[in-house]
Amino acid sequence: MEIKAVKLYENGFMTEDFAFGGSDDKNSLDSSKTYASSLQNYLIDTGKEVILIDTGIPSNVPDTPPSEGQKIYQGKLINHYLEALNALGYSKEQVSKILLTHKHPDHSGELKSFPNAKIYASKAEAEALDLNGDNIVKVLFKDGAYHNFSASEKIAEGIYLIPAPGHTLGNSIVIAEKDGIFYMIHGDVTYTDAALLNNKLSIVFEDKEKAIDTLNNVREFILNNPTVYLSTHTPEAIEHLDNKKIMKL
Repeated sequence: MEIKAVKLYENGFMTEDFAFGGSDDKNSLDSSKTYASSLQNYLIDTGKEVILIDTGIPSNVPDTPPSEGQKIYQGKLINHYLEALNALGYSKEQVSKILLTHKHPDHSGELKSFPNAKIYASKAEAEALDLNGDNIVKVLFKDGAYHNFSASEKIAEGIYLIPAPGHTLGNSIVIAEKDGIFYMIHGDVTYTDAALLNNKLSIVFEDKEKAIDTLNNVREFILNNPTVYLSTHTPEAIEHLDNKKIMKL
């Protein structure tokens, strides 16, 4: 099994009041302090099939510079999604499955480019995006508990989709097991590692209480299992993946 980053944008930023503002009074946070931001999704090559986790921003969205007062700037465009996929040596025809963490367009933007792949999404997210058809799997998490998470769906050997509501109501995470290490691809449970380390929510969530529960569950899992924490919106994740860096809380 190989896990690779599909690199889309780089050299962005997010402000502290965005990164931590879901937990703290934003007036107590420094809006001038920033954390590095980027945008990448992920690919798992099992040797038998190619599985994508999320599909980036729609290719027709123009590359734009940051504006004054912007709270998160994902960075400058490196490649649109299909170009980035090709740069890793894969074609869209090789993709057999797509695991969608959630509905937001920086995660679901190029689903339309893979009409032959099976798309796995929680029922809530599939319905929010009006995803229908023979290639759509509306996941009900039927495979029981996974470690401290109460439910899961086994996608392939060593690959699990797990409900993690809060950021969106149907938000999910992906955990892939390789050589005794757990690779957690979590969408947007946090936007920067500092939020995870400080047990803070960003300002983006649909259900705050569920988001808190999910963050607590994620932290418990990391405390008890050697985990490489793979985010969408921080370049720290690329370093973690390249170096198999275990997250320490």
